[in-house]
Amino acid sequence: MTLFDDGPVILDGGLATELETRGFDISGSLWSARVLREQPDAIEELHYDYYAAGASIAITASYQASYDGFAGLGIDATETTRLLRLSVELARNARTRYRRDHPRDRRELLIAASVGPYGAISHDGAEYRGDYGLDAEALARFHARRFEVLAGAGADLLACETIPLLEEARAYATLLASHPGTQAWFSFTSPDGERTSHGEPLADCARLADDFAQVIAVGVNCVKPGIVASAIRSLRIGTDKPVVVYPNSGESWNAGDESWRGAPGERGLADLAPEWVRAGAGLVGGCCRVGPGQIAGLAAALARVASANDR
Repeated sequence: MTLFDDGPVILDGGLATELETRGFDISGSLWSARVLREQPDAIEELHYDYYAAGASIAITASYQASYDGFAGLGIDATETTRLLRLSVELARNARTRYRRDHPRDRRELLIAASVGPYGAISHDGAEYRGDYGLDAEALARFHARRFEVLAGAGADLLACETIPLLEEARAYATLLASHPGTQAWFSFTSPDGERTSHGEPLADCARLADDFAQVIAVGVNCVKPGIVASAIRSLRIGTDKPVVVYPNSGESWNAGDESWRGAPGERGLADLAPEWVRAGAGLVGGCCRVGPGQIAGLAAALARVASANDR
């Protein structure tokens, strides 16, 4: 990979919420994994649309897919393995098709296999609290099988994302150490840009990531856009590694009735992203309630900044 050679890297936007916007049913505990099982072509098409919008990295539909979570719904291990591999295959197919359709686009297009947090299986917002009651060893056991499958499925790197507590990052670091050819980024949830959802300083999370060469970036995702600048400052205290940021729209998820509440932030990603890049963000995209249109706007805004800087 030659990431960061040409400036900040643009990520895609939300997967499950954009599928919902397009009319697909993501209700229940599977979220986008439901569409992965039932209508995988829709996921491939969405990956394609994000590449077309200007994203250089597609994040797979494996966030909600875990052996324990699927077992609770009667989905056996063989089918879970198939779905995890399929999530990467769909992104690869989208990339291949995009490259065929746009031969003049010379961007390096990558695939990040999503490793969702332990809290995703409860479908009650635990990834925004981190109140698991599990230590790093137990969390590593939970993630190990999925981690191994995704590490070997053909993605370019892993996106260990929506992490609410430092212990879960320790678990991922342990697993990375046993897969020496695998790279990943760690991105945390944070209510204020200073601490994780569970309460540990983001600077400490960055220090953990800094100790592992396989971690190529550390940051935050599915946070309110207004706290991103503070998060970048906090993370830069602990590391010189690139910072990855992909906030949601600024709305809030209510797990009780599975609805989004509030309104998007007054300033959108296209407006805010140049500030984040100047502050040290190396990878920038969107999460829930951010679609290809917003990613296209983000890409255009960063292109204007790059053009102005080249003058």
